[in-house]
Amino acid sequence: MDTDLVLSLWRLIEPVLEPEGVELVDLEFRPEGGRRVLRLYIDRPGGITLDDCALISRQVSALLDLEDPIDQSYHLEVSSPGINRALKREKDFCAFAGSPVRIKTRRKLQGRRNFQGILKGMEESMVVIEVDGTRIRIPTEDMQQARLDLPDSEFFRDDLRRRAGTTGD
Repeated sequence: MDTDLVLSLWRLIEPVLEPEGVELVDLEFRPEGGRRVLRLYIDRPGGITLDDCALISRQVSALLDLEDPIDQSYHLEVSSPGINRALKREKDFCAFAGSPVRIKTRRKLQGRRNFQGILKGMEESMVVIEVDGTRIRIPTEDMQQARLDLPDSEFFRDDLRRRAGTTGD
């Protein structure tokens, strides 16, 4: 993935979303199924609807047609980040403190590159995660990928309870 292009696209697209109350959570530009895909993951308090995705798709498509920052054909997709959303910025690590996460690092830290535990937040530009009772500090520049690691079964069970208006088993 061309990181300079991704960063440039992020800077171009993010200001278009802010007036709509929508946050750009992640952006991917990569080959997929024989074509290039530009995929935007968006969110807002209360969640994203299909109408939100369609609106943002139209606005971003018009912007990209006008600015023409990509010199090859591509397919634009706009989606919600899902329950196991990527964590990219300091504010993400603060907002989701207390949540289960999976983090992959660029290099080995404490003999490993993959960590699964509870996100504790940020301290001195480092992500803090608790793994088996041990606090591990990961420099942000060493992180390759970080995602929430919410169990699907619990998420859907809680969602069904909310819709049914119950709180217990």
